[in-house]
Amino acid sequence: VENEVDRGRIEEPSTCSSCSNSYSFQLIHNRSIFLDKQIIKLQESPDDMPSGQTPHTVTVFAHGQLVESVQPGDRVTLTGIFRAQATKANPKQRALTSVYRTNVDALHFRKTDRSRLHQDNGENLTEERIAQIKRLAQRDDVVDALSAAIAPSIYEHADVKKGLLCLLFGGTTKDDENNKTKLRSEINILLCGDPGTSKSQLLQYVFHLMPRSQYTSGKGSSAVGLTASVSRDADTKQMVLQTGALVLADKGVCCIDEFDKMNDGARSVLHEVMEQQTLSIAKAGIICQLNARASLLAAANPVDSKWNTAKTIVENMDLPHTLLSRFDLIFLLVDPHDEEHDRRLANHLVSLYYQTSEERAEQDLDMALLRDYIAYAKATVAPRLSDEASQLLIDKYLFMRKAGAAVGQISAYPRQLESLIRLSEAYAKIHLRDEVLVSDVECAYALWREALKQSAVDPTTGRVDVSILAAGMSATTRKQVAILAEQISKHLEETSRGESIAAKALLQQLREKENNVGRELFDDALNELAKKEVIIRTGERIRYLVARS
Repeated sequence: VENEVDRGRIEEPSTCSSCSNSYSFQLIHNRSIFLDKQIIKLQESPDDMPSGQTPHTVTVFAHGQLVESVQPGDRVTLTGIFRAQATKANPKQRALTSVYRTNVDALHFRKTDRSRLHQDNGENLTEERIAQIKRLAQRDDVVDALSAAIAPSIYEHADVKKGLLCLLFGGTTKDDENNKTKLRSEINILLCGDPGTSKSQLLQYVFHLMPRSQYTSGKGSSAVGLTASVSRDADTKQMVLQTGALVLADKGVCCIDEFDKMNDGARSVLHEVMEQQTLSIAKAGIICQLNARASLLAAANPVDSKWNTAKTIVENMDLPHTLLSRFDLIFLLVDPHDEEHDRRLANHLVSLYYQTSEERAEQDLDMALLRDYIAYAKATVAPRLSDEASQLLIDKYLFMRKAGAAVGQISAYPRQLESLIRLSEAYAKIHLRDEVLVSDVECAYALWREALKQSAVDPTTGRVDVSILAAGMSATTRKQVAILAEQISKHLEETSRGESIAAKALLQQLREKENNVGRELFDDALNELAKKEVIIRTGERIRYLVARS
């Protein structure tokens, strides 16, 4: 007997015509035709919600053609049949529970959110829109025009906006099938600085502009929320993986605010994502690697909530240097206490309130054009390095290495060279060119230098020292620590013969000998000696280990 499937239900024939047994049929699986079924969770959009309520979630069943027609993160209007199904209190009894399980059978999805740039690869752009984009790309000041269109309500910060523009366009993706080397093309940016310098505003703007972007805040995110959680599926009783923010932001941007307030567990997840762009998971017997090709845009406040110019960035930010070195650009947004600047800023802020929307629209490129421009550039342009540009990049890298070699510092790492290549490609993409020219490399280098000048300056010498970002300590500080460790070791050898001494007393004795021993330097020197097993540190007491002959 053949029977139809209707929305996931099969009516089994009740009685057999030949032997008149009831409900004795079995399914012949290899002569059947099966349909796909997908379970989708639909969440209420935040705009339509009544104030003060949590968004409501409803389960949607999609069958046949509708399976895989929508992706996580899409905003849709759904047409369907709302069903209520009774559930049994006990599978062996016929009694039903009084609360029904509800779900929607989907008939049609319509994507509603046109305001976000969709993953349509720029296909549905009209001819005149493409012509307008190409006209804009011919302008000499296209970089300035587009960076001014990013968050126009935020005053100045031209370098930061150029950096964000590069992040939105990204480099060229390189996938080599033969030897499976995967080079990162996404650009990561960290914004740090004083409170009230509109870091979160910039993050919000990028979040609203990009299609598959996620916005999380440091305190409110756990490692599971960023990666994936394992839960048991209610229907099939199997373990399923529910992906987190970083995986949902694949090929988009993941904005993390309050980056300094994240716990270490959540932060350690980011190491792999930022360099390898994958997420490895081994939980509850599910072992897999997920793609997380997301650009990371993070904002952080300094430890004392005010930037201390006498400290390096690692001491100011209290972030692990392993993480800092993975950011392509680190921008410092400092509040300058300068009356002229304050007056200009105040004028700008006040003007936002009294200008009409028509006046404002005349001033800058609209968001929609910028969105289409990015979609078109990402879909059609994949710049390659020209020979001159390659040579210039090599020269710049050698120059950066040489600059530090004179004073015994390392002023550039291969990561910096890769950052430069990515930024140069982004600049070529902004101009819609298929080849990276010398001018792009110059622009990228200028931007990179500007960001480095702000973030990696050694406060004692005033020089740029990349080892601050790579090793967490500037070369001059490291020398001072080594010298002080040597002095402590000599002092202990002369005075204490295997007895323990309080750290405070030792610091006092050293200060009597030498006047300018700082507490932080002293701690670093003790840690250095403890690593070399010259001393043993137990709490606040120190014991010198006498070398046996």
